[in-house]
Amino acid sequence: MTAPFNAADARRSLFSGLVAAATAYGRDGKGERVILEDADGNTLTYKRLILSSLVLGRRLAKLAREGENVGVLLPNAVGLPVTILGLNAYGRVAAILNFSAGRRALTSAIATAQLRTVLTSRRFVEVGGFEDLIAALSAAEYAPGQKTRIVYLEDVRASIGIVDKIAGALRALRAKSIYRANPADADRPAVVLFTSGTEGAPKGVVLTNSNIVANVNQSRAHLGKVLSPGETLLNPLPIFHSFGLTAGTFVPIFAGVKCALYPSPLHYKQIPKSIRKTQATLMVATDTFVSAYARAAEPGDLDSLKYAVCGAEKVKEPTRQLVAPTGVEILEGYGVTETSPVLACNLPETNRYGTVGRLLPGMEVRLEDVPGLSDGKRLTIRGPNVMAGYLLPDRPGVLVRPRDGWHDTGDIVSIDDGFVSIRGRAKRFAKLGGEMVSLAAVEGLACALWPDAQHVVLSFPDPRKGEQLLLVTDQPNASKDALLAHARGEGFSELWVPKSVLIVDAVPLLATGKVDLQATVELARPAQPAL
Repeated sequence: MTAPFNAADARRSLFSGLVAAATAYGRDGKGERVILEDADGNTLTYKRLILSSLVLGRRLAKLAREGENVGVLLPNAVGLPVTILGLNAYGRVAAILNFSAGRRALTSAIATAQLRTVLTSRRFVEVGGFEDLIAALSAAEYAPGQKTRIVYLEDVRASIGIVDKIAGALRALRAKSIYRANPADADRPAVVLFTSGTEGAPKGVVLTNSNIVANVNQSRAHLGKVLSPGETLLNPLPIFHSFGLTAGTFVPIFAGVKCALYPSPLHYKQIPKSIRKTQATLMVATDTFVSAYARAAEPGDLDSLKYAVCGAEKVKEPTRQLVAPTGVEILEGYGVTETSPVLACNLPETNRYGTVGRLLPGMEVRLEDVPGLSDGKRLTIRGPNVMAGYLLPDRPGVLVRPRDGWHDTGDIVSIDDGFVSIRGRAKRFAKLGGEMVSLAAVEGLACALWPDAQHVVLSFPDPRKGEQLLLVTDQPNASKDALLAHARGEGFSELWVPKSVLIVDAVPLLATGKVDLQATVELARPAQPAL
């Protein structure tokens, strides 16, 4: 274990945490330690990361008032952490936008967080083909009658002169005294992230400096030697998602672990080659992504990789079997955006399959009974990593705090000997014949029968039985009869077998690797009358 968790150590700003990490890990046996790199070959030492953030941040501070939310629409490359940290160093708040969410979700996010300014990059827009999206965002209103302005980082960098560079360098030299641990900074917002909007318009999740630093420290205390200085972590997960932001970026940077950013988790063939190139020993991923990488990898690609920390969705047994021959150990974890996000994770010495490991230190847990459910209770959590609150679409700019600091995760869990097992989302249970059935468990049945396919179980109203289930799958020969025979063989009630099966070319996924439930519902809606 690197150090016991102490909540008082998190009473600082993100940038203060960076400065402390640079003091502890800034040099290795070869000189200045490279702590950040990207797929374009850009690298930054701690010293350069601090300097770059301060120089850029000084110019960005002229675009917004202190404490103001600033939209950030950028890919996984070194410029994104530099922008986030630059804003943080000068007391501005990075509202990190999901560029894959689409025009409607992004214009909603702009209004919800009242973003007067959105920072992006011309190169990113051109390469990604986002011209139409940027045009829509430039016409979006952050307040009635007030349009958002788009600012390109290329223009900001071009405006940086010798005075800015000298001022940034002087500030960097005094960084340890200027950016000391300061409790006054701790409770100020550091970032705003946005929920996926799979169940409606996206909400803004406001995470304070202390929330993120606390979760980094909790993760380090929990994971111990897995995060030893000198390791390299490959992060292909988007930083606009809390898993990619905290676990994939700030945890390694604060622990002396080199963070290698990759721009998209969907590049299944290229990412194994990136693992080989960077000699990554760790990576963050999801079940969907890590199984795709294992299939695409050529001999030797994964030789350096020791652990893949997987979250965001359940790790399936076929994925473990696929990855096992490579020698990579999957450490399944669990988190939610509102808790910055990491809540639990398995460890190499206590890796209990079927669970997400034990809870991280420093959190209080409350388990609440759910009517009709005997296996599992609703998880509510409190701790230093729990968000400051929500920004809601119908209350723009108003922070809605969690009651008494408790956050209802909406997840049904059971805990045995400290190990947490996720039974499903409270919203993803259906009442069939008087019995509460987990849609995730039914998906597990389908996965066991057709392990190489993606499956989603949906619940629709039924005039006679209350609810009925529909299986959406990309398994070409899937059938209700085959699933029913499998369920019977496994000892499950016929009640658990979906009434209908909808075969699709591909199940919609979010950029984070999770199933896009809203898109899947829309895809399945024409099949609803058949239920």
